[in-house]
Amino acid sequence: MPTSPPPGPAPQSAARRHPPVARAAVAGIPSSTIREIANAGMGEKDVLAFWFGEPDQVTPAFIRDAAAASLARGETFYTQNLGIPELRDAIAAYVGRLHRPVPAARVAATASGMSALMLVVQALVDPGDRVVAVTPLWPNLAGIPRILSANVERVSLCFGASGWSLDVDRLLAALTPGTRALLLNSPNNPTGWTIDRDAQRAVFDHCDRQGIWIVADDVYERLYYDDAGCAPSFLDFAPETARLVSTNSFSKAWMMTGFRLGWIVAPAALMPDVGKLIEFNTSCSPAFVQRAGVAAITEGEPTVAATRARFRHARDRLITDLQGLPGVQAATPQGAMYALFRIAGVNDSLAFCKRLVADAGLGLAPGSAFGPDGEGFVRWCFAASDERLAEGVARLGRFLDSRRERAA
Repeated sequence: MPTSPPPGPAPQSAARRHPPVARAAVAGIPSSTIREIANAGMGEKDVLAFWFGEPDQVTPAFIRDAAAASLARGETFYTQNLGIPELRDAIAAYVGRLHRPVPAARVAATASGMSALMLVVQALVDPGDRVVAVTPLWPNLAGIPRILSANVERVSLCFGASGWSLDVDRLLAALTPGTRALLLNSPNNPTGWTIDRDAQRAVFDHCDRQGIWIVADDVYERLYYDDAGCAPSFLDFAPETARLVSTNSFSKAWMMTGFRLGWIVAPAALMPDVGKLIEFNTSCSPAFVQRAGVAAITEGEPTVAATRARFRHARDRLITDLQGLPGVQAATPQGAMYALFRIAGVNDSLAFCKRLVADAGLGLAPGSAFGPDGEGFVRWCFAASDERLAEGVARLGRFLDSRRERAA
């Protein structure tokens, strides 16, 4: 009589052998600690929030009206992958006014500046590639190459009495042969640092010799506070065929964060692949959002000028007030809409910002969210009214006073 085999462990199901987790490259990227702070304070009526990079005013009426008119016309269907011709033409004309003429064939409209950055890195970077980033840097941008299994080397800005600065020689030394791309955000989030023309030219010439792509995140170029009204751009001098891609967004200068609309300027040879990637990511941006973008970029110069003047005033007021607080070291940013400042004794900026929300009703972003070179600093978005800024500084001052008293 046949005998039964000895009992053994029950076979595992495929689901148990392969648990439902993301790729290691994705799972290894930490969640946004800015969101962690915001989630702790969102919905609380007495919390003053300065954690996100977002103006405190609604999108201007003429932009909203253009979107509403498009919806009223029934423009709710798919559009071309690269954007409607009217928007691509408008962006090309706008870039030409600010920098040098650009044909619309080199322009793609995207479903946000964030999407523009993701598309560009997807088009250029393979797993294992080496990418260099100037940091501290918005965590989304620094994380994109890592999602694609590329290796990211950070070149840190320096903080001193006169603010944030770049050691150009150190950056050039990091841009070694075989580097695939340089990620450079100027004016920079979170520091407000802005690259000057001489450094820009040196970086461009070096990358051109080495065959390194430059991915320029230009979202804050109009929020630049010298008399030029526009930050230095590689688009001012780079040839059309250069390994340069500029990404931009309608979110900041036109106060359109919720519209999720951006654009790419790239060499013509790259555009077919950009179009394919848009198809595979979002297919296209909504038509009514693109119509709003046309209105913003063709009629919105007064809005941009007013936004820049308002933010410059807010910057000057906030920095002056912060410099008056004991233990705070703050420098005037050249551009963008943020102050990244040091507070004496803060070695864990995430824990500090959590206590700040809980005890002071003040929401700021931890410097560590922007990388290890941001630790010990705190970011404040100053795109806000005088009243909100003044109350925020008062709350910070009271919190720091009580912190010193507890330590005494």
